[in-house]
Amino acid sequence: MLITETKQIQEYYQALIERKENFVGIFFVGVKTTSIFCIATCRARKPKLQNVEFYTTFKEALDNGYRPCKICKPTENANETPEEIETAIQLVKENPKEKITDFQLREREISPEKLRRWFKKNYGMTFQAYQRMYRINNAFIELKKGKNTTHTAFDTGYESLSGFGYTYKKLIGKSPQKSINNTIILIHRFTTPLGPMFVCATDNGICLLEFVDREMLETEFKDLQRLLKANIIIGENEHIQHVKTELTEYFEGTRTQFNIKLETPGTDFQNQVWKALQTIDYGMTTSYQNQAQKINNPKAVRAVAKANGCNRIAIIIPCHRVIGKNGNLTGYSGGIERKRWLLEHEQKHVSQL
Repeated sequence: MLITETKQIQEYYQALIERKENFVGIFFVGVKTTSIFCIATCRARKPKLQNVEFYTTFKEALDNGYRPCKICKPTENANETPEEIETAIQLVKENPKEKITDFQLREREISPEKLRRWFKKNYGMTFQAYQRMYRINNAFIELKKGKNTTHTAFDTGYESLSGFGYTYKKLIGKSPQKSINNTIILIHRFTTPLGPMFVCATDNGICLLEFVDREMLETEFKDLQRLLKANIIIGENEHIQHVKTELTEYFEGTRTQFNIKLETPGTDFQNQVWKALQTIDYGMTTSYQNQAQKINNPKAVRAVAKANGCNRIAIIIPCHRVIGKNGNLTGYSGGIERKRWLLEHEQKHVSQL
């Protein structure tokens, strides 16, 4: 939302002048004279009040034609996981069978209240729910390896089999005894230069990669669970770790192709379109019409466009490389300015190869 209230504009401008850290992520300031947007703590020379406007999200700044500042990197730093949150997450990972208490958090100078607020805002759940998902994922892995249900329950920190069984079935969808051959979808949040993304994966590969502010994301989650007959829970596997590494290299300009296993549930036609998308060379663009011709169905332009819109794996299945027949940028689930940034990023680096 564009901030229009005079008092709030004055407050935000003063925070920008004083580089107040507690305003990081609260507002994004667009500088009209440079078309750059920043966060409150940016070290760059401060613009005049009449030359700025304030937005509540970085996506709104992007959508209004502003580019991320190279000094303060607003899309990364405003959404980067705070150090104390990272410490708490690491604590869960290092102790996957234990319940981390508020007392343990305070011992490490971590505010349980701040932790709860951050998880509610960024994951839509509490820290305790995040922990439960992580512990149940760990239990699921051990059960698949043949470990006894009773031992798994008590080793995972549960005081009763009934409590373990209830939570397990609620998250996985079936009881421990009946879920050995089940599929589960793991979800992980990470930060990129264009903002935070969610990545989902099964044992077969990456099945979703989307910006967290993507429209209809909740619908995508529901569709994915229905198509794969699986529940989504917090966790990481080798595919998620792999994709984070390759995306980092992509954003650094050192990777032009991805070598990642994908799982793309959909119709035969959708998968045909998505495979055709992956043949578009890095740094190049094509039109929906050309894409329809490539799959030997030149009259299916609208159907191709619709299939592109159903793509759940951004960047790797590069629907951002498809533009209008007249050369104009067309719809993109992550926002037109993100699409522009991705194309400019690729064209810049392809010329350096």
